[in-house]
Amino acid sequence: MRDGTRIQVVGIAEDGKYESLTEDPKPVMFLSILQSPSTSTQLVVRSSRDPQLLASAMRSALRKLDAGLPVLIEARDKPMDTLLFGPRMATVSLGVLGVMGAMLSITGIFGIAAYSVSKRLKELGIRIALGAQRREVLAAALGRAVKLLAIGSAAGLLLGILASKVLAFIVYEATPRDPLVLAGVVLAMLLLGLVATWIPAQRALGVDPLILLREE
Repeated sequence: MRDGTRIQVVGIAEDGKYESLTEDPKPVMFLSILQSPSTSTQLVVRSSRDPQLLASAMRSALRKLDAGLPVLIEARDKPMDTLLFGPRMATVSLGVLGVMGAMLSITGIFGIAAYSVSKRLKELGIRIALGAQRREVLAAALGRAVKLLAIGSAAGLLLGILASKVLAFIVYEATPRDPLVLAGVVLAMLLLGLVATWIPAQRALGVDPLILLREE
């Protein structure tokens, strides 16, 4: 020991977390209560019985040993609920903010696509009147929006990687730079953006080009 006391090692336990859930696992030494007396003792009991019945039996057995012994019995999950309250609230808050951000992004993309298509209705009408295929008109209408989506997705992916360490610190068991999560978010936003741009383009294709040219 640090004070020079020599003790016999009777077993080895793996590293664990003892101060917070976000700390790295570290080694710890367990001493017998005879070697390190304490005013409080914790017993961990594992059983398949009903927790209420088990608590009553444990309390009865301890009272037989010492009727004046103060006893506190609680389920293993109760302290964990207290420790996980902060990370859970942070996860819910981030989820709500993420949904709101996605809705704002979709609204912005839809608005930009609708405005862009409305400004190019004459051009699209001329293309259709000259015999352009539906696929070519869609490509012309969606080209700028798809380019913006690609640039935005790349920027979002880069910012997500940079913010991964902060996310891992806030959210319990969040893995920094999780490729599945990053790829899933990027693909989801790309698909939502394509749907938001597809609707105005489909509306433009449904308009008679003669009417467009006559209005212009």
